[in-house]
Amino acid sequence: MELPTLNFQETFDFKFKKDKDKFFIYDLVRKTYLLLTPEEWVRQHWVHYYLTVKAYSPSALITEKKIVLNGLTKRIDLLVTEKTEPIILIECKAPHIKLTEKTFEQTARYNSIVGAKEIILTNGLQHINAYYENGQYQFYKKD
Repeated sequence: MELPTLNFQETFDFKFKKDKDKFFIYDLVRKTYLLLTPEEWVRQHWVHYYLTVKAYSPSALITEKKIVLNGLTKRIDLLVTEKTEPIILIECKAPHIKLTEKTFEQTARYNSIVGAKEIILTNGLQHINAYYENGQYQFYKKD
């Protein structure tokens, strides 16, 4: 399986397995193998980043949590917590998906339910970071 190199300074030690013609990647949070989709490839980079680089405990990371938004059940991709408080909401898209204002607004709507201080919208190649302050999102400036 040909996987794109994502925009992370670090390299991570992923575990893969193949069953018939499908590939799976091991999720350190859920402690199971998951179907390796382009979006899962991005999510697993963030999981490894928070576990290895930022030294969070696996229990501080919540993946694919169900939320209800306007009566519809949605799933958030990754939530980083501290003492059970939501800190960072990460919305993962496949690398070929363009990050737009519309996809950012989707992430912001999810966060209106979750209430994290920061959100990251990512396709693995590009990352948009914003924090919520005074009722609006402020984008991090690159130095």
